[in-house]
Amino acid sequence: MEKLVVTGPTRLKGEVNISGAKNAAVAILPATLLIDGICTIENLPNISDIQISCKILEALGAKITWNNKNSLTIDTRNITTTKAPLDLTRKFRASYYLIGSMLSRMGEIEVGMPGGCKLGARPIDQHIKGFELLGANVTVEKGSIYAKAEKLKGSPVYMDIVSVGATINVMLSAVLAEGTTIIDNAAKEPHIVDVANFLNTMGADIRGAGTDVIKINGVEKLKGNATYSVVPDQIEAGTFMLAAVATQGDLLLKNCITKHLESITAKILEIGGNVEDFGDSIRVWCNKRPKKANIKTLPYPGFPTDLQPQMGVVLSLAEGTSMINESIWESRFQYTEELNKMGAKITAQGKTAFFEGVEKLSGAPVYSSDLRAGAALVIAGTAAEGITEIYNLEHIDRGYENIEEKFRNIGAKIERVNE
Repeated sequence: MEKLVVTGPTRLKGEVNISGAKNAAVAILPATLLIDGICTIENLPNISDIQISCKILEALGAKITWNNKNSLTIDTRNITTTKAPLDLTRKFRASYYLIGSMLSRMGEIEVGMPGGCKLGARPIDQHIKGFELLGANVTVEKGSIYAKAEKLKGSPVYMDIVSVGATINVMLSAVLAEGTTIIDNAAKEPHIVDVANFLNTMGADIRGAGTDVIKINGVEKLKGNATYSVVPDQIEAGTFMLAAVATQGDLLLKNCITKHLESITAKILEIGGNVEDFGDSIRVWCNKRPKKANIKTLPYPGFPTDLQPQMGVVLSLAEGTSMINESIWESRFQYTEELNKMGAKITAQGKTAFFEGVEKLSGAPVYSSDLRAGAALVIAGTAAEGITEIYNLEHIDRGYENIEEKFRNIGAKIERVNE
């Protein structure tokens, strides 16, 4: 069993190069199935979710050539099966993007029910509703999803709730459909815009991504033969921004889009941190104990649920009592039990948690319950006095490229060891 051993406290200082966005990349790779040709994708994060995605695509008949650890060329001209490997698709949430792409390209697909972090009920009813409105038949039985359509046809699709996954999936299924699809009450996250930009680069006709109404005019085929670079990771950038505040450090984050970080920037300024915006890089520093704050997670452009645990670490160390209201996932507060082992004073009930700030955290053995909780525990271990041992690293490796190396480069004392 692998674990991360972190010795603190350390004031993080230096530069971090932000990787490509995990949430964009795990949708763009299945989107390549819509292309009857070859394309190159650059700035891919080298994480386990990407490696599993590539194995699934190869099992479907795609040919993948790695140009370097963050770039690949993919040939999807000869898709040979419509049955995805069930064991692989069940390993991570974003495997459901195969449904939209394969329905559009091949007219049918079978995948395992998607897995991923255990954040509570994560239904895919809005995905299924969208597919059915475009003319597909979808059944869910024995842990698998079966979808089939003779010919998808454009349709108005109203999202009952704002869903990133459903917005992207309906967009994928509509690209090659006959006629026009309009998604109303669409999610607006940066990675939705990135997937739309990728598809448009390959010949799709998608308009309005980044707003709550997206219009997709179906085209006959996507041409490929183009190179696309994945957008920088908003959540990784936010993770290091909050690490700078939690450790009273000073970090310059390079290769990021600062407009995507405005909700995090606003909160950092509110709690007494400092931010300098350079457009494609951002400096965050803090030389005192942060102040209390109240936070509610919301869909973009609100404060991201994926940065809630990292902010929880900051508020654990802040002056006074803070509150976080989690409006997206009901099981996002599992990490608070681990922070309490380190001396935090957090009371979590349902979708609300209260953080009574303490002056210091102390190292302890802790367990990562999900991807972002794992990142939060790395920050906590860096800020805490003594040794913190972090287990369940498979969660962290799903979304952060070389996390220990990036933290080590900015001064953290962190090692990955086999126990």
